[in-house]
Amino acid sequence: MSAVLSARSLRKTYLGGDGQPLEILTGVDLDVAPGEFVAIVGASGAGKSTLLHLLGALDRPTAGTIMLDGQDLATLTRTELGEIRNRSIGFVFQFHHLLRDFDAVENVALPMRIAGVPPREARSRAEQLLTQVGLGTRFTHRPPQLSGGEQQRVAVARALANDPRVVLADEPSGNLDAAHAGGLHDILASLARDFETALVVVTHNRQLAARADRLLSVEGGRLVPLDRVEVET
Repeated sequence: MSAVLSARSLRKTYLGGDGQPLEILTGVDLDVAPGEFVAIVGASGAGKSTLLHLLGALDRPTAGTIMLDGQDLATLTRTELGEIRNRSIGFVFQFHHLLRDFDAVENVALPMRIAGVPPREARSRAEQLLTQVGLGTRFTHRPPQLSGGEQQRVAVARALANDPRVVLADEPSGNLDAAHAGGLHDILASLARDFETALVVVTHNRQLAARADRLLSVEGGRLVPLDRVEVET
């Protein structure tokens, strides 16, 4: 199956505090197929989040190419990239970033409303997605009325709102206790299969990483395959 998301010779360099270039990514190659769950691990500061931001068009690489459905993201304007992020890429971060004054349905429906989906249709899909992540009785609850695990489930539902081709998750269970993290892991593990969405997760959580179809580690600014045994031990 052809890749929905591809990176070739991806490099990212920043200026360090001393004014010298600091190369974070030195040549990343990656292909992710529709419905595939890829977990990326590595030491703190290795460049995992930097890579995810590049893949999600939140930042531009210093060199290399990123292709989404065969389209080179480097050729798009800032406005076009914004449209791509809203319609084709779903994001789940460690902090849910929900709007406090919006209830669960309104938070999930927001990306659809931005994309021009009629209100009734957006609300119906939001309710469907919330039900699928186990929040069928929490439609009218605002973030302060939800537990941390429930808020992250709302964030997952929101990431799926526009039926994205790719979902990118950065430490999605990093703020949760073991019980809530386990429930979120169940949802993420079934996400790619049930929605046929490519899922790339950056995580320090070994239990979540072990559930991926493929495991990669950022080492020396590149991605290297990681044996499942190395994660589970």
